[in-house]
Amino acid sequence: MPRFTPRQLVLLVLLTVVWGLNWPIMKVGVAHFPPLTFRMIAMWLAVPVLALVLWQQKAPWTVPRAAWGKLALLTLTNMLLWHCLMILSMPLLSSGRAAILGYTMPIFSAVIGVVVFGEHLAGRAWAGVAAAALGVVLLLWHAVASLGSPLGVALILTAAAGWAMGTQLLRRTDMPVPLMTLSFWMVLLTAIFLSLLSTLFERQLWHWPDHTALVTILYNGPLAIGFAQVTWFFLARTLPPVASTLSVMLIPVIGVFSGAWWLGEQLRWQDWAAVALIMLAIASVLWPKRA
Repeated sequence: MPRFTPRQLVLLVLLTVVWGLNWPIMKVGVAHFPPLTFRMIAMWLAVPVLALVLWQQKAPWTVPRAAWGKLALLTLTNMLLWHCLMILSMPLLSSGRAAILGYTMPIFSAVIGVVVFGEHLAGRAWAGVAAAALGVVLLLWHAVASLGSPLGVALILTAAAGWAMGTQLLRRTDMPVPLMTLSFWMVLLTAIFLSLLSTLFERQLWHWPDHTALVTILYNGPLAIGFAQVTWFFLARTLPPVASTLSVMLIPVIGVFSGAWWLGEQLRWQDWAAVALIMLAIASVLWPKRA
């Protein structure tokens, strides 16, 4: 397990807070606005943020034609599947349970790393995966009957599996462009695809967003996508997949408790026990090895 640099730790804390609070924010947002359109507008608001950073870094704007196939695969697994399926599940699930199910991603990632890529995990990495899995089970203990539509559960779990595969591919794929260029094009392509889906399936539901919808969209665009997505790509590319995925397991904890505080979602002893297990999972990858 690698030591985290100070930069990685600071970015990890900021990412955890931004994405953790975003779960109840998205739940409120899609109650006031069509889900695909909600995510589409937020994605387009993130594009100029990434473009500004790209311009400031004087990074190249284009991707060589030979790398378009890799770009498409990374966009599909890291962005399209996650953003489309996750936002469609939000009206069907509570914000806390959606966060829990979405962050089964580290479990999928560890299994994919071993089965597909022949990755060898150290003992405490497996302990972290087991702790995270048990934490998810505990959080779902009394929630099975209230999960909502089975379609919502299937959507968010498929999104998590796709994101897990994308995290594995992101580290292993050699792209001839800087990370910022890659991030810009992945967000831009996702915005275009979401625009097509929104036009096809939600055109009749379009309306001017009210104050609540506008605030949640503005939070999602520049922060939850613009800043946080680039931060996640940086962590995913500079850390081993199991470290980068398990280290963000505090995000669903924040999602659960912020949803309970803001939306009145009930907490039980299983929630508190799961917090301890998820903290153990985080420690399994953050705690430095002995010299």
